[in-house]
Amino acid sequence: MTDTRSRQIVIAGAGVAGLTAALAFAERGYSVRVFEQAQRLEAAGAGIQLSPNATRILRQLGVLDRLLPAAVRPEAVVLKEAVTLRELARVPLGQAAESRWGAPYLVAHRADLQSALLARADEIANIEIVTGARISTIAADTHGITATAEMAGKTVEAEGFLLVGADGVWSSVRGLACSSKGAAFARSHFSGELAWRATVAVDSAAGQTFAAIGAKDCVTTFLHPGFHMVAYPVSKGAAFNLAAFTKGDRIAEGWSGNADAGILSSALRGTAAELARLVEQAGPWTAWPIHTVDPQQPWTTPNGIALIGDAAHAMTPFAAQGAAMAIEDAATLADIIADFPADPLAALAGWEQSRRPRVAQVTRRGAVNRLAWHASGPVAIARNVFLKVRSSEKLAADLDWLYGWRAQKIIRR
Repeated sequence: MTDTRSRQIVIAGAGVAGLTAALAFAERGYSVRVFEQAQRLEAAGAGIQLSPNATRILRQLGVLDRLLPAAVRPEAVVLKEAVTLRELARVPLGQAAESRWGAPYLVAHRADLQSALLARADEIANIEIVTGARISTIAADTHGITATAEMAGKTVEAEGFLLVGADGVWSSVRGLACSSKGAAFARSHFSGELAWRATVAVDSAAGQTFAAIGAKDCVTTFLHPGFHMVAYPVSKGAAFNLAAFTKGDRIAEGWSGNADAGILSSALRGTAAELARLVEQAGPWTAWPIHTVDPQQPWTTPNGIALIGDAAHAMTPFAAQGAAMAIEDAATLADIIADFPADPLAALAGWEQSRRPRVAQVTRRGAVNRLAWHASGPVAIARNVFLKVRSSEKLAADLDWLYGWRAQKIIRR
């Protein structure tokens, strides 16, 4: 492998995972080419929660200061019953979060995070972002890896020693890397859950309704057996992001699918009238199918491919850690590659091995959250009793493993 190619990184996808990886590798002296299949870099989704394990890394990469003016620091996470609107629990955030975990807990619009990442990337000469380009083939040999991208009726080749698949839950790189295993192995799986999202202005009717029933300066989660809804301020506090989750049938893959809004309305039966009014006022809602990726499939290959974020291990959003796991993946991958310059590809397996337990633990936490938030009958009663006797301090301590995480150096023997 030539010395030039040994310092080249190719990344598929210019979302949160891909841009964070570009910054992390560039900070360590690598040249990075990012290929994004969209013609323009437009953020998908709406609101995003960034816990301290993620914002700590964003600060290290010079992104946090660019994000802070558009973000909001919520004062707490508040859990409420959807039927009575009674508060069940409160986990302090705000300054308490920064003091406890060493970095802020933020909520923001996904577009604001992507803008902050792009602004930082534009300042770094050895990052090139190519839009309207989709990687279609991958070839690996003793000299490195060559990715061929299709763009505007022509093909462009990019050479390097590492290809990072950061192209999301419907990753094309995952399909190319795993093609020898069969299409079923490479595909994502519909979870059976639909996510519904809406963004409402603070001074709108829906915004005023939420302010009356929710904690407008907090992350508020309404719990109900048939659904749960998470709401929090975004865009410097000028709007509220609403995200509701229900069971549903599979719809078209993508971030802006069409589904019968009656599914959401039916899920709200028996809830507080004010909450039903909020859902009606906030419409029209955009639905998207929640897909996951088999966590047992490989994330790396010996010839220089690594999947990160949703491309590797897309999970349900019930721990609010999808973006954070992608950010952690990107930073830790760049770390281990830089730490073993003599044989960086051999370090890929060590990176995957070190990350799997962490991602699995977060996935389990999301499953527990969903079970608790959708509980009914005796299980819901037990949940409420537990939350009543558990102090805010202890609830925060329960999250130390998650929010207080710091990467550990991997030592190869």
